[in-house]
Amino acid sequence: MALTVRIVSCFFCGIAAGLLIRLAGRGKPFFNFSGFEEGKSRDTDPNPVLRLLKNIGRNIRITGPYFLLGIVLSALFQRYVPQDLMTEFFGGNEVFGVLMAATIGVPLYACGGGTIPLLQSWLLDGMSMGSAGAFMITGPSTKITNLGALKIVLGIWYFLFYLVFVMAYSFLTGLVVNLLI
Repeated sequence: MALTVRIVSCFFCGIAAGLLIRLAGRGKPFFNFSGFEEGKSRDTDPNPVLRLLKNIGRNIRITGPYFLLGIVLSALFQRYVPQDLMTEFFGGNEVFGVLMAATIGVPLYACGGGTIPLLQSWLLDGMSMGSAGAFMITGPSTKITNLGALKIVLGIWYFLFYLVFVMAYSFLTGLVVNLLI
């Protein structure tokens, strides 16, 4: 169910963002790619098998700590945060729960694989599906790496508008999901 919520909500988020860009742009260039330069390739090993193994190792080194962080956070939440508290925050008052999930998704989101165990724990403890959806929309949209690139490409005003749009969209999506499910 959570996968369906995420796919459908991201599809409509993309449509809404595209329409807003079209309206806000009014024919002007919207993106500025002058801050990006092509980096030096690290794929220099002539042996394709070694090159693949080096890329896999590099990816594990980069994403592995975040995945482990998500597992540790999930274990800590399961062990030390009372179930009644999670139910109260994310499930009891649905509007407040969705707002909390959309807000907490900004600083807490590390990577998709790392937050899956955390979300599983929260859903088992009473988090509503709308709150989970809001968390999973806000988190990836506000990862620090994504925000750095967006700030360069969009400029400060469009960047701030992007942040407001993501927070509002995830909040509204969470409310709609809670009404439908």
